[in-house]
Amino acid sequence: MSTADTCFELESWPSYFKTSSTIIIPKPNRESYNSPKFFRLIVLLNTLGKLIEKVISECLQFHLIANNLIHLCQLGGLKQRLTPNTGIVLTYFICSGWVKNLMTSTLAFDIAQFFPSLNHHHLLLILRKAGYDSKVEQFFSNYIVDMKK
Repeated sequence: MSTADTCFELESWPSYFKTSSTIIIPKPNRESYNSPKFFRLIVLLNTLGKLIEKVISECLQFHLIANNLIHLCQLGGLKQRLTPNTGIVLTYFICSGWVKNLMTSTLAFDIAQFFPSLNHHHLLLILRKAGYDSKVEQFFSNYIVDMKK
């Protein structure tokens, strides 16, 4: 049994996988380091925890795609649906609008901080609706609490 399987079996994500450390690295070739923008923050997580998260992510993605639970327009973060594909789709929509004499605009935003603002209750409902075993739901219920920096 793998560590990931054990985590699911115990319905728990160990606290030492939830703790991250931030390292501050100065950007090179700066005359002065008196401003925060002259530094780079690197967030470090437990390597084994990151590997297990990757395995879990791959399994979830496979299940969601195989059962048509991902909208066709969802591109970011999925295998074979990368950022360049998003650019191609966006270009297609813009050009299609031009053909119809429509004006086209785009709104872009950074979702790097999406997970901390994710509605955890909603995530658990989605997992339940997707037909995941209750152990998976309980695992994620434990996974999303008490993340520490």
